[in-house]
Parts: sequence; structure tokens; C-alpha cells
Amino acid sequence: MARPMNITEKILARSCGREEVQPGDFIDARLDLALANDITAPLAIKEFEAAGIQQVWDKEKVVMVCDHFVPNKDIKSAEQAKLVRDFARRQGLTNFFDVGRMGIEHVILPEKGLVVPGDVVIGADSHTCTYGALGAFATGVGSTDLAAGMATGKVWLRVPETIRFNYEGEPRRYVTGKDYILYTIGMIGVDGALYQAMEFGGGAIRNLSMDGRFTMCNMAIEAGGKSGIVEPDAVTEEYCRGRALREPVMLASDEAAGYKRVIDIDVCTIEPQVAKPHLPSNAVPASELADLKVDQVVIGSCTNGRIEDLRMAAEVLKGRKVHPDVRTLVFPGSQQVYRQAMKEGLIDIFIEAEVAVSTPTCGPCLGGHMGILAAGERCVSTTNRNFVGRMGHTESEVYLAGPYVAAATAVAGTVTVPQEVLA
Repeated sequence: MARPMNITEKILARSCGREEVQPGDFIDARLDLALANDITAPLAIKEFEAAGIQQVWDKEKVVMVCDHFVPNKDIKSAEQAKLVRDFARRQGLTNFFDVGRMGIEHVILPEKGLVVPGDVVIGADSHTCTYGALGAFATGVGSTDLAAGMATGKVWLRVPETIRFNYEGEPRRYVTGKDYILYTIGMIGVDGALYQAMEFGGGAIRNLSMDGRFTMCNMAIEAGGKSGIVEPDAVTEEYCRGRALREPVMLASDEAAGYKRVIDIDVCTIEPQVAKPHLPSNAVPASELADLKVDQVVIGSCTNGRIEDLRMAAEVLKGRKVHPDVRTLVFPGSQQVYRQAMKEGLIDIFIEAEVAVSTPTCGPCLGGHMGILAAGERCVSTTNRNFVGRMGHTESEVYLAGPYVAAATAVAGTVTVPQEVLA
């Protein structure tokens, strides 16, 4: 009889054909999906071809998304994307997403049903951990490891220890999944979960939407986590219904499962958060930064570019104008999110508020294009990182927040909680 296991251990045991695994075990896990983008795929492709491999292990399970520098911003980015396009065509990849049918990778893969509960997913992008919101084991790897996965359909890894986070209580108005995770990272630090799975549970998580869960798992890497994960439940089932391309495997942690640590968090105490430069762990209540002037606001990304996020921003911006000194940019996470936002009238609200609305792209998040900061400029962003030079000049500053705070700040011109704008 297998020992009690948590959900991460169960998924990994299943993936390598064992009855049980435990932290520290080295395993060859069978992959359900391998992912790369226009920055990371070219190196993986070169390694893949240098090894003399002719064909990917499964043309339906190797996914490539051009999302970081598309539409291409310059010759170099165009050549990167062309290399990916040509490889995808040669290999006959079923799931290759480019301009017009693309979106931010960590938004469109769940949206299109390519990741389901119980999966093992690797991606040559650190925020691959997003898919743990569905009850999958998903983790970022380097391009060389991705090349090996593309060739073999397997990944060699060490089973991580798990930290269990229990979120209980009723959140305050305007407190979201982004606030939960910023608060948590502020509590444990940027290396507080180093090579550990972060398992999010408790009543507040059960009451959290899928979009909120995606946001939390997306930022597990910002605490050093190997992965983030939420046990699948009725909310997950509803999300997967009609979109899952494979039969989900709904696993849950055993009651007697072991954890490295268990951390209890009362969400009633959490205020809307902002992470100050230059670490995601520098989280403080937004109210502590009142009157801090900003030059730009970005709403979108793989962290907060889903329809719920745009609805939050529109709730604040409706009938208002952004401050004349604040450039405000909205990036829907996918074409589907963009279309839904149009149907609901959100795009009209943004344009009326004098917000620039962009095609889906990762551009501003990594300081790539479409929102670069100059020296001395400050930005409040719903993205996931605020390292030195992350969104432009090394003397610029990035403050991380959720859509409510970002939109309120855009209106006020200074870091602001939504209550002050909506009063």
C-alpha cells in the first residue's frame, strides 16, 4: 500500500509508473506537453537539430507560441520568430500559435484545453508554473532540457518537497488572488520556496475563480518555487468542461500527506498589495504608498491578462479618464479575451478612459517593446517581476499590483486603492 502523498507526488508517481514517490527521488516523468516561445524555442531547436533528431516525440504535444516579440519589433526578433515558424512547419506541429491566432502562452494553453488536471508540463519559460492552477504539475526548464523533452517526451527531475498554504477567511473588497500571492511572497521571501512545490488550499482558495488561481500559481516562481498547484474541484471541472482536449485526472492530496511546512494565512488581514522595487517580495499595503507619482500603468500579462482582470480594471475606469500624466496600457491575454472584452463593452470603457489597448503580447513585461520605461520613470504593473531594468532603463522602477490598484492608480496619477477612486 502506497504511503500518503500530496497531489504533486501523486501526479509525478503516475507520470513515471510508480506506486509512490517521495521528495528527493529522481525520476523520468512522462510529459503531457512541452512548451517554448519565440525567445526560448530557437535555442531548443538548435540543440534538438544538433543532436541529429529528425522528429519531435509527438507533434500534438510540442507547443510553440510566438508571444514575446510579436508582432516583430525589429529584424532580430523577426529572425527569431521565423526560425520558430519554419521549425513548426517542418515538424507539422498541431499547436503553433502566431500573430492573429496567438496570445500570451500561459493564457492560451489552458484556454484552448491543452493542459488538463493531472498533466505533467514543462516549458522553456519560468512562468510555466501557471498551469498548476488546473491541478497539473507544471514547471519551467532551460532550453536544453526542453530540447530533450521535445525529443523523448520525458523530463528527468527530482521530486520536490511541498509547502502547503492554507488561506481561510473572507477577503476584503478589492482583494484578489494577486494580493494573496504578493502577500505570501512578502511573507516567505523570493527564495522561501526554493525548489519546492507551493500547494495553495483552504476555503479562500476554494472560493477563488480560475483566473485568480492562475494568477497565484503564475507567481510561484517568484518565491523560488518549482511549481504552484491547486487541487482540482468543481471550479476546475466547470472551467475544463467543453474545452479539455483530454480526459482530466482529478487528484487530491491525502489527508495524512507530508509537507515540508504548513502555513496558515487569514485573508481577512490582507489589504490590496503593491510590491516595491526591486523584488516581488517587497510587498506592502498599497495604502502605504499613497501619493507616490507614476508615469505609466500596465494592465495585462500572463499574470493578470484574463477577462476577470480586464473586468476589474474596467470597473474602476468606467466613466473616468486616466490621469493626463500617466500612460496607461491594456494587454488582453489572448484573442479570445480581447473578443470577450469587446462583447462586454470593456474595450469601449478603456478607450473612453484614454487607455491604449494592444494586441496580446508579453512585450512590456520583460522590457521588450510596447511600453519601455526611461530613466527615472515609475510604472505600476499587473505583471510578475520588478527586477532592476525589468521594463526598461536600469534607473526606472516597477511596482507590482493587481488590476484594481493599477486602474485606480492610472486615474489618480499616484498609487491609490480603488476605494478612493470609486468613493
